[in-house]
Amino acid sequence: MTVKNIPDRRDIKDQFKWDLTPLMKNDDEWEKSYKELDSKINGYNNFKGRMGESLETFRTALEFDIDISREIEKIYTYAHLRSDENKADQFTLAMYQRSVNLYTRITELSSFMTPEIQEIDDNLIRSYMEHESMKDFKFYLEKILRFKPHTLSKEIEHVIAMMGEIAGAPSQIFSQLDNADITFGSIRDINGDEIELSHGNFSTFLQNPDRDIRRKAFFQYYQSYENLKHTVASTLDHSNKKDAFYAKVRRFNNSREAALFSDNVPEKIYDNLVKTVRENINPIFKYLEFRKDALGVDRLHFYDTYVPIVGNVDFTMNYEDAVATCAKALSPLGDEYTGIMKNGLLGGWVDRYENKGKRSGAYSSGCYDSPPYILLNYEDQNINSLYTLIHEAGHSMHSYYSKHEQPYINSDYTIFVAEVASTFNETLLSRYLLDLYKDDTKMQAYILNREIDNIRATLFRQTMFAEFEMRSHKIVEDNNPLTLEVIRAEYGELLKTYFGDKLFIDDVLTLECLRIPHFYSSFYVYKYATGLSAAIALTEKVINEGESARDAYLDFLKLGGSKYPLDELLIAGVDMSSAEPVEKAITHFGGLVDRFIEVYGRL
Repeated sequence: MTVKNIPDRRDIKDQFKWDLTPLMKNDDEWEKSYKELDSKINGYNNFKGRMGESLETFRTALEFDIDISREIEKIYTYAHLRSDENKADQFTLAMYQRSVNLYTRITELSSFMTPEIQEIDDNLIRSYMEHESMKDFKFYLEKILRFKPHTLSKEIEHVIAMMGEIAGAPSQIFSQLDNADITFGSIRDINGDEIELSHGNFSTFLQNPDRDIRRKAFFQYYQSYENLKHTVASTLDHSNKKDAFYAKVRRFNNSREAALFSDNVPEKIYDNLVKTVRENINPIFKYLEFRKDALGVDRLHFYDTYVPIVGNVDFTMNYEDAVATCAKALSPLGDEYTGIMKNGLLGGWVDRYENKGKRSGAYSSGCYDSPPYILLNYEDQNINSLYTLIHEAGHSMHSYYSKHEQPYINSDYTIFVAEVASTFNETLLSRYLLDLYKDDTKMQAYILNREIDNIRATLFRQTMFAEFEMRSHKIVEDNNPLTLEVIRAEYGELLKTYFGDKLFIDDVLTLECLRIPHFYSSFYVYKYATGLSAAIALTEKVINEGESARDAYLDFLKLGGSKYPLDELLIAGVDMSSAEPVEKAITHFGGLVDRFIEVYGRL
């Protein structure tokens, strides 16, 4: 018997780690940059009370703020990337905390700017905005003026800005608990090897064909949350209370309206998503019933929902081959797109493999003055790792294009459109793999199974998450207690609604909502479902309409944050103000289920 432990950071080869030197050469340069910026930020005082003095003063103040913003983004990005390499490293954690503190102080010192801009006479501010020298600032200023009803006095804005670090406490506490302190023990695999259970390999264990191993991994994983359930529930409660506080202070009707306002997304889009999915839930019931029968189990448990129905398919793909596969799958987007992506994924953008203390999951990050960086916990034997790679590459290429095509002030796209770019890539990958294995019935069934499970997780499950967020925030906003008991009851009811009697709900599954990091970024998860719906529609356009649709999609990526997200998606060719894209996504899902059942029947 051998014991397979997660390696220490120092045991990972440098070529498999991201290269942060284009951002900062080393920690010493970060320290120097930190001190230099710290010495500059009091320059905000030179503009306090003077924003409406003249066009020159106004423009100079905005340019000063932009320069400061670019510098703090570099400092923060480097610190958070370094900290995520090992959440238990106290040196890099201190760097991260110092960068957050500096960010907060900058927000505090600059807090007068928005109220002063909003106080400028309407005719005068419009004359500023129309001046040739201010063209890059026009949309930025329009967004500030739109917030006028929700902006408070300079004194109160100053106090709110001072609360930045405190407001981030629930998220930071959960992150440290979930990434640095929590442990899950070890699982013995079919070969008798002891393997340390982690966030990174939990889904791999759930795909194990041995049901006893799946069951043990599931209950052992959730036992760790059972042991901490009161602490994590309290952390989530206070995160929701923080959201409710800011919504009330800024004169919004509720936390959801406040969260959606900056994207100019009406609440009806959120409601349409939940309503449309709830009214079209039968395809998921049909799939779960088929899964139960195909696996030959009396009752389908959560730990039975990730294992491939098509057994004995040994999927193994190393990282380099995965990059090549991604490039081929995305060929409809052209040689420029795939060439830039491939060079980045092999050339320092990606931190590839899990190590002790490394942040779980995956993300794409970076700033205007750095390459896009990707954190992965890649596993050769997990097809989800291939999909995660192409997903995060979608984010990174979106960042690449927006930063090369837009000025800094308009480069930062919203999460609403970000999830379109990532899930678009996943949809193209599935199409490519289905075509690649068109003569292999078993692999066809395997890929269809994977695509169905992906849409199930992204469209149906994320919509369930979105409804939970809506419910849990409303409980707090109605001044009712959001206790552990209430949380589990609400989530348990939703599990029954979205999975019916087709899934046996083990009691510990009601703790699932306590381990979702995105719940600490309020009303984020619905964007996965809307993003996938838009991505499916746009993939159809690119495949069926060719060059014109491809160019429209690439133009969409280049828009960055220069327009509101719904307007950007209209340019790409999809209208998310209607329920139609979600309905089409569900129809697409139902078609895949029918196709899978037919192909599986030929095995």
